[in-house]
Amino acid sequence: MSVRTLVKSIQNIMRQDTGVDGDAQRISQLCWMFFLKIIDDQDQELELLQPGYTSPIPERFQWRAWAADPEGRTGDSLLAFIDKDLFPALKNLQATGQPDNRGRVVRDVFEDAYNYMKSGQLMRQVVNKINGIDFNDLTERLHFGDIYEQLLNDLQSAGNAGEYYTPRAVTAFMADRIDPKPGETLFDPACGTGGFLTSALRHMRAHYVKRPGDERTIQAALRAVEKKQLPHMLCVTNMLLHSIEDPSFVRHDNTLARPYISWEQKDRVDIVLTNPPFGGKEEDGIESNFPQHFRTKETADLFLALIIRLLKPGGRAAVVLPDGSLFGEGVKTRLKEHLLEECQLHTIVRLPNSVFKPYASIGTNLLFFEKGAPTTDIWFYEHRVPEGQKAYSMTKPIRLEHLQACIDWWGGPDRAGREETEHAWKVSADDIKARGYNLDIKNPHTQADDLGDPQELRAKLDTTEAEVSDLRDQLKAILAEALLR
Repeated sequence: MSVRTLVKSIQNIMRQDTGVDGDAQRISQLCWMFFLKIIDDQDQELELLQPGYTSPIPERFQWRAWAADPEGRTGDSLLAFIDKDLFPALKNLQATGQPDNRGRVVRDVFEDAYNYMKSGQLMRQVVNKINGIDFNDLTERLHFGDIYEQLLNDLQSAGNAGEYYTPRAVTAFMADRIDPKPGETLFDPACGTGGFLTSALRHMRAHYVKRPGDERTIQAALRAVEKKQLPHMLCVTNMLLHSIEDPSFVRHDNTLARPYISWEQKDRVDIVLTNPPFGGKEEDGIESNFPQHFRTKETADLFLALIIRLLKPGGRAAVVLPDGSLFGEGVKTRLKEHLLEECQLHTIVRLPNSVFKPYASIGTNLLFFEKGAPTTDIWFYEHRVPEGQKAYSMTKPIRLEHLQACIDWWGGPDRAGREETEHAWKVSADDIKARGYNLDIKNPHTQADDLGDPQELRAKLDTTEAEVSDLRDQLKAILAEALLR
């Protein structure tokens, strides 16, 4: 049975359980179970490769002890073990003292996790299906990684959970353009399910990993924070699937809850890759962590202020922001002025409204900037939906090849050789200042649709209205005659 078929069969089993309601709960349930199987498979491999290694999970709670036997616990006994023994033990797991602190990872994942299933028999069926996946088999793990990303994609139809997912084509494009390298600290302050992290890992492994030490250097330089429990658990599991031995760098916390001034030199990073949540409001009091002139409850604005502070001199960022951040006034204007003074905002890629459908239908933009020198000019690039397609959708999502034209236009490492095209144009910082820091600049090369001569159109309208009036009179006469018969 293929991994894709196996995952579908697991989902079908869960649909029979009265306790699992909807995609978000089903994926949450799948995730903690996959997590325990993945970390147990990794533990068994580490026990062989690293003398003295012991799993942070007590023996009786390890997957191999209670789940591996297909004829093992089932029914009420299995449910009682999971609800009354397993979950309390993992929620209160003590650190082992090992350098990687995998115990803290397990504890953080289970901190707010929940077992939704009510049938022990169905639970045993799911467990037995999961046992069919060997996460130490590289080919199988890579294949399952693709299936797992499809599960993350399914979150788009899972209500508010959809906010956690950024299309893979967008994360891959941004990682490719920002070009992270081993040893550079890379931070996602609102990491969701880890899409930017996995894209950055793929990029570095494909282009820069030559020796085993390179991989260790990459993993040691990753930083991430996620506020909500479900995407945090999904992100940690995602990291394990992408061969990260110690995903404890993914913290379950609210980045914005830390006072702005407490981020010191030692906290500075080389790269920020992120899609901060936008359209939402932070809880009361969070804005007081920021300087008076940046205070707002709009999360995207607070994250932008923090990102500018977090970058080292020469550090670079790629950030997804909505159209409202480009043309907004007040705090947004002060933020944009601050951005242009502190950083070289060199590129804004404008995306169509449909990129984030179905759970968001607003225009979004990819901002690329480097800290250390003020902005001189900003290049804009307008990405359009492929010809013959009205919009992106769940069945026809944006793909990386759709962004190839922008990659071809981008230029070399210093972006040399860029030229204005029907999709690209340049605006000076002085012009931006004269516009009151309004960055919502439309493509000047777009030709307005030729709707025809107004006088001719009015004459056609008058003729059409006269014809309609004549037809109406004829219809009235026919109806009147019919009534007299």
